Amino acid sequence: MEIISNKDLSQLNSFKIKVVAENFIELNNEADFIDLQANWRNIIKPIYILGGGNNTLFISNFQGTVIKISNKGISSIDNNADVLVSVKAGEDWNNLINFSLSKSLFGLENLIDIPGQVGSTPIQNIGAYGVEVQEYIEEVIALDIENGSFKTFSNSDCKFSYRSSIFKTDLRDKFIIYEVVFKLKKHGKLKLDYGSITEKLKSKGIAKPNQLELSQCISEIRASKLPDPKIIGNAGSFFKNPLVNEEKYFHLKNIFPQMMSYKLNENCYKIAAGWLIENAGWKGKEMGSAAVHKDQALVIINKNGEASGEDIMHIANEIIISIKDIYDIFLEPEVNIIGN
Repeated sequence: MEIISNKDLSQLNSFKIKVVAENFIELNNEADFIDLQANWRNIIKPIYILGGGNNTLFISNFQGTVIKISNKGISSIDNNADVLVSVKAGEDWNNLINFSLSKSLFGLENLIDIPGQVGSTPIQNIGAYGVEVQEYIEEVIALDIENGSFKTFSNSDCKFSYRSSIFKTDLRDKFIIYEVVFKLKKHGKLKLDYGSITEKLKSKGIAKPNQLELSQCISEIRASKLPDPKIIGNAGSFFKNPLVNEEKYFHLKNIFPQMMSYKLNENCYKIAAGWLIENAGWKGKEMGSAAVHKDQALVIINKNGEASGEDIMHIANEIIISIKDIYDIFLEPEVNIIGN
């Protein structure tokens, strides 16, 4: 395990923010994980666990140690009607999606093209197009950085909630995810009734899609709305969709009848944050080198590659204030904001 000083992180975060880590460690295999624990007392704190860097905004240089997760590998076990797929945390998320599609398994097809690594998905409980990853996680294997042992967390142990889990709350910076096991089905029903999926399938003349056809449609929808972080710095959706109770929902719906929303249960509605931001006039607005994307108001971009983390946060905070003033709703960032 090598410790690198003053590591440039500009190519390790999707915003392409030019920052440096005081110390940097990359974990490529199980031995590296164990070596990290053995040398834990000598690691300069604080630490930040970095996956693909697709959900991280660095505000400033990181004073401490950034630990990059890079272990790879996918394996599966046939279990009658289900297949258990074990994936190392450093594996690219889309590699798992493609593996699942190649085996004609059901479950993850709606989550295609979400940038990042597998180990980040249970932390954030990623979701898209009516599906959340918690529905298919069987267990999570993580390293306890205090005692060096690997612990297995069941699905219920993870305490999943909307875009969160125990690894983002109670156990933040206490465990490093090593591997995630997914339970995928050989037979299932596709989730088609979300967003513009039905319209897209109809335009392609597909009445009864299979998993591959559905994932290809969703991939095309995402590409038409979301900028590629390889080309322009961004972290995808910057804000979470806010949840409101029934009373608040009908109050807003009466004032804004075109408001986009989804009913979760009898007293909970999810409001489309992108609609709130666009309706407030932020779509395409620029503040220096930071801007709201011209096609998707939920995405903040590093327009010319010169924005700092502070620049990104400045426009984000202005949006938060604006949405609070107009709708009396607090927008919570979905990205991890690191630094002062």
